[in-house]
Amino acid sequence: MKAPATTPAAKTGVKHSTEEAAARLRAASQTPRASLCRLGHWLGMVPVKLPNGRLLWPADEVERLAAGEVPK
Repeated sequence: MKAPATTPAAKTGVKHSTEEAAARLRAASQTPRASLCRLGHWLGMVPVKLPNGRLLWPADEVERLAAGEVPK
């Protein structure tokens, strides 16, 4: 029996940059930044903020949303 195919992004701990997450969800790169600033989340996702100010978004949640699932 074959093991189920998984994408590298589906692995736990993999993160997307803001630009990658926005592109995957077909949004402008400023959209997640603005939503995070105004609401504290973007589509229910909260990124990890690096010491240099960059944001890393959970790849598994980005892929779940890109597949059409409803935000939590």
